[in-house]
Amino acid sequence: MIEAKDVYFTYPNGVEALKGVSLTIENGEFVAIMGQNGAGKTTLVKHFNGLLKPTKGNVLVDGVDTTKVSVATLARNVGFVFQNPDHQLFSETVEEEIAFALRNFGFKEAVLKRRVTWALNLLGLTQYRKTSPFMLSGGERKRVALASVLAWNPKVLILDEPTIGQDYQQKEKLRQFILQMKAQRKTIIIVTHDVEFVAECNPRVLLMKEGKIVADGEARKILTNTEILTQAFIVPPQIAQIFLQLSDLGLPSNIIDVYEAREILLKALERRQK
Repeated sequence: MIEAKDVYFTYPNGVEALKGVSLTIENGEFVAIMGQNGAGKTTLVKHFNGLLKPTKGNVLVDGVDTTKVSVATLARNVGFVFQNPDHQLFSETVEEEIAFALRNFGFKEAVLKRRVTWALNLLGLTQYRKTSPFMLSGGERKRVALASVLAWNPKVLILDEPTIGQDYQQKEKLRQFILQMKAQRKTIIIVTHDVEFVAECNPRVLLMKEGKIVADGEARKILTNTEILTQAFIVPPQIAQIFLQLSDLGLPSNIIDVYEAREILLKALERRQK
């Protein structure tokens, strides 16, 4: 679905944000891009919908070179939810915000109304249908931005720091939603610092540092490798830290998922009681 070939990008102020990034993301994959501030994460994903064009190298989305088509054309297949929802909200009501892109893409009015209602229900925003987005909390505005993108059903969904401003309940809903989208063969890409959220989702992880990808693999492999994480200044998930200490007792040392951890501990307790 997405291919980057030796991509370099330099901002007008001379900052070289990407330094020879190459990667392939398959259709239906769930990928988390992690790293410190300034590592190049958001710069990279902005290349996936044409908001930025490579200074050198190529980015292909579904086989199309992003330098050959407009951002509007790419946006039909690649939905992007910004870290700050205020960067993409401007309509007078939540309902109008969600409907805006649908009208731009030429959806018929009957379909538009169904898609708006579906998105409102999915993100728990029905009660805010006639409310101004700017009257909502930061977390609620983020859900409005997500709903406005989901409404047109893009092939690729990019979420920049989706868990910021969300409580645990909303994070769990987001996790379940991502898993549902993955089951529907959507390509999901998140940019995040939330190591605990990534641990519970267990996606493929791309770890970035200073404009380069320094690690690429299953979350379980990356988030239990203290050497790699230290290099990128990332703290392992709390569960991983606990099980690393418990490995001397015969428990596995590569556990990052709290649900899996619970099952392992319950089974260990049962064996001990016998």
